Amino acid sequence: MAMAPAHLSELVRATSVRQVRLICGVILFCYVISHFLNHALGNVSVDAMEAGVYYHTVFWQFLPVAILFYTAALTHMGLGIYALYQRRQFRWRTIEPLQLVLGLSIPALIMGHVIGVRLGQTLYGHEKLYPQELYLFFVASPGRLWQMTILLLIAWVHGCIGIYFWLRLKPFFTRAAPYLLAAAVLIPTLSLLGIYQGGRSVEIESDDRDWRAQNLSRRQVGTVAEGNTLDRITGGLTVGYFGLLALALAARGVRAWRERRGGMIALSYGNGKTVRVPKGLSVLEASLRHNVPHASVCGGRARCSTCRIRIIGDHDALPTPSQREAFVLTRVGTADPSIRLACQLRPSSDLSFFQLFTPHTHADGQASTPARIGQERYLVSLFVDMRGSTQLAEKRLPFDTVFIVNRFLGAVSQAVIENGGQPNQFVGDGMLALFGLTADPQQACRQALKAAAGIATHIDELNELLSHDLRQPIRFGVGIHGGEVIIGDIGYRDHIVFTALGDAVNVAARLQDMTKTLACEAIVSEEVRRTAGLVDDALPLQEVAIRGRDEPLAVRLVADARQLTALVDRSERVAA
Repeated sequence: MAMAPAHLSELVRATSVRQVRLICGVILFCYVISHFLNHALGNVSVDAMEAGVYYHTVFWQFLPVAILFYTAALTHMGLGIYALYQRRQFRWRTIEPLQLVLGLSIPALIMGHVIGVRLGQTLYGHEKLYPQELYLFFVASPGRLWQMTILLLIAWVHGCIGIYFWLRLKPFFTRAAPYLLAAAVLIPTLSLLGIYQGGRSVEIESDDRDWRAQNLSRRQVGTVAEGNTLDRITGGLTVGYFGLLALALAARGVRAWRERRGGMIALSYGNGKTVRVPKGLSVLEASLRHNVPHASVCGGRARCSTCRIRIIGDHDALPTPSQREAFVLTRVGTADPSIRLACQLRPSSDLSFFQLFTPHTHADGQASTPARIGQERYLVSLFVDMRGSTQLAEKRLPFDTVFIVNRFLGAVSQAVIENGGQPNQFVGDGMLALFGLTADPQQACRQALKAAAGIATHIDELNELLSHDLRQPIRFGVGIHGGEVIIGDIGYRDHIVFTALGDAVNVAARLQDMTKTLACEAIVSEEVRRTAGLVDDALPLQEVAIRGRDEPLAVRLVADARQLTALVDRSERVAA
């Protein structure tokens, strides 16, 4: 129980305003999808729409869900207004401002509908359902139909942009994108068609006096006086909302005025480049404003550390890191106070620094081949290292040693490729292989485990082939771990390679080192075993201390890597 406050504190530090806005947005988008699918039932009949809205209402008006929904709605709206004030520079010059403008327009457009339906029910007991709303849009006030159509399209596009920003860094996005695009087009199309079909049916049936008596009673649509009261409430809230927007814009103006009065500061990039900006801008915003290349994989959302800078000179006068910045810096293992995140640091005086991750640029301003600046995704890292290579080199000619090492790396690479992996880096007699570039996490974990078994088989064949030339058979160690990493092009000029960086890669390397002291061929993290879905717990479980990590890591020791193929095959049969 003593650890609970610490875990809660870490969770708070790890959560940013953008993440809160994302969570609230996902909740609201789920509501929008549910509502759109309900509209689509109009392609069947109005009765189908009414039957669907019953279940829709039962779920979304269930008290805990309703509290969560309205809290998310108010929070999302408030954070949108805050973003209007806070955001100074947009990395994506079209789509980010578009998303913000669309989001801020939604409350103004939806206010009348929410007040008329929900508040009318609360204050006067109105029972406005599809027949009443469709009558309003297609018969009583056709002009409102266009407003509602625009609202539906704006809400859908705004939500889709947010989902895109969220999912575009996920490993499955490339494969899922065509299906998501199909859903993004199909759902609103069916929804609008359903509204049109339902509206046309209501328009025809409304000529019948009995239908009017049954669907347009005072209990259902209220009186003129009640409608006027709801309209006044709608007008007041709309004016209040526009007042909040005006207040945010006024606050931006006041901030800009104070910044101009507060003077300008100079930011020196350590390469002779200096820019002057008002106080209050983050270093990354200053770079974007002046078109200075600055690495930032996550776009300034404090989800990565690629915008890191090292302060030159005195750093004591700088603002203290925010909780989010401190969390990210702790995660990357730096305690140096001169290292800061450019997206979070807002200096109030002249500052000199240099970037730790130089963006890929060319002197002529044009890249011969576009550099992949990075993606965040789940990958499985497999480190393998040849044992006894030092003793091997001592007793052989250099060319003989190189020949044997190359045969070893060739056998390892063949096993990796056969099982869907990609040989990535060769360091001496060791290699890093990546799994999951074209596979989901479970498949990637299973591929890595089978590759370890394949390595053992291929090395056996190599030992037999070279038995006449080896005093002792070649031995090896394998470390396997999976997790979120950044993949991209790393290097300088003509020496750029595609690789992965992150804690998961480092842990895999540490596990490979531990195979020496723990006397086993492979060490597999419990994360990989669990994600792979292995149903056999025959592998010994042990907790090991990893250098640079505060808590021990649960791992599985594999004395003979060949057994991994049987374990994976058994798990696949059980799953099937």
